[in-house]
Formats: sequence, C-alpha cells, structure tokens
Amino acid sequence: AKSGPHRARARKEKIIRTVDMASTTEEGQSSAKVYVVLERACLETVKKGKDFQLLNVDDHKNILAKNNRDLSDARPDILHQSLLMLLDSPLNKAGHLKVFIHTQKNVLIDVHPQTRIPRTFKRFCGLMVQLLQKLSIRATNGPDKLLKVIRNPVISHLPAGIRIIGLSWDGKLVNIDKFVGDIDTEQPVCFVIGAIAHGKDEVDYTDEYISVSSYPLSAAHAISRITGAFERKLGIC
Repeated sequence: AKSGPHRARARKEKIIRTVDMASTTEEGQSSAKVYVVLERACLETVKKGKDFQLLNVDDHKNILAKNNRDLSDARPDILHQSLLMLLDSPLNKAGHLKVFIHTQKNVLIDVHPQTRIPRTFKRFCGLMVQLLQKLSIRATNGPDKLLKVIRNPVISHLPAGIRIIGLSWDGKLVNIDKFVGDIDTEQPVCFVIGAIAHGKDEVDYTDEYISVSSYPLSAAHAISRITGAFERKLGIC
C-alpha cells in the first residue's frame, strides 16, 4: 500500500492529468469573436488540518459561521458549472471563445480555450487549490499553461475598443437571438457574467447591461443562451 505522501502525490498527478489540451496555436486563440469574463467568482483556499481546501458551503459551514461570512460567499460550484458550459460549447470548440475569471479576492485568471475542466466538483476543487498556490497549471503534453494567474485589470487583456456587455436581471430585456443577430461578428464582443449566487456583478468597465430572460437564471443557463445564439449566427453545429 502507498504511504501518505505517495498517495497524496498520486492524487495530485491524477488531478493534473484531468486537465489536458489538444494542440493549438496562438493564431487559434486570437480568432476569438466572443470574450467572457466570469466576475466575482468564489475561489478562496482555507486550511483544514494539514491540508488546504477550496472554501465551499458544503464542507466549511462552521468556518463560514465562525467568521460571520455569508454562505453565498462560498459557491465555487457556480464557477465550475459555468466553465463546463463555456468550454464544452461548440462556440469554444470552433475557436471563437476566450474566457477570463475574476475572483472576489481580485485574482485574475486566464483560461486556455483547450482546457478540459474536471467533471466532478471534488476534483475541480483540488485543481483550483493547486492553481491558487502555484499560480499556473501546465498541460501534460506540452509547455502551454492551461490556467494561469495574470496581472489585473482584465480590460488590459481585451482587444482595444471592444464592446463590453454585462448581464443582470435588472438590465434591458432583450431577445438574445435578435440581439446577437445585430452584432457585427467581424468585431469581438465581451460579456461579463457574475459567477455568484445572487446580486449584481457591479463593475466599472461595462458599456451596458442586458437581461436575457424575464426570469432569474443561473449563470450556466445564461451562458448557454449566449453561446447558443452565437453558434446559430455563425452556423456552428
């Protein structure tokens, strides 16, 4: 049987292997037509025993209560769902999507389009702890960094003059297919989406706010509406 350190090392290697990438080029990354910033993401480590864990409402209710923290401050599952929806989308697989994460702790993360996020939440938490500690996660089959912490602000990593659209339940209600249909896809566009349980992702760099439904939607479902609209406009099946 493997001893404690060997078992931990094997578990870490297993997590890293779940984040792989297909071959890609810088030119492929620069073809993005749609940028997405996941704002106010809940990514924070907490020490429990000898290990660091990703703070989450299911495993750390006592820690949150002891520090008078709102349970909604510890919902990294929302980010997990959002990343799966974005990176699994045909829009991303066709090379037209670029994703950034901006956390509540003001950490900015660049997400490589070919990153494969772990399917299970437990393994996702392990990966995020590694990222926050090491500041980057490399591909197993090359030198590329799949996830990396980068310098703020996020607008310095967006194309100059890009139109930046925030999503909010109290924004201007639009038919997303018509709204996307009116966008000139020769010019890139950025959507800012809150990776939060509730509330408005108030940032000072958006040009406008829209709502894509008369009803409150999860971040993942709002993402599916946006990516689906662009896929239909661009003829991506």
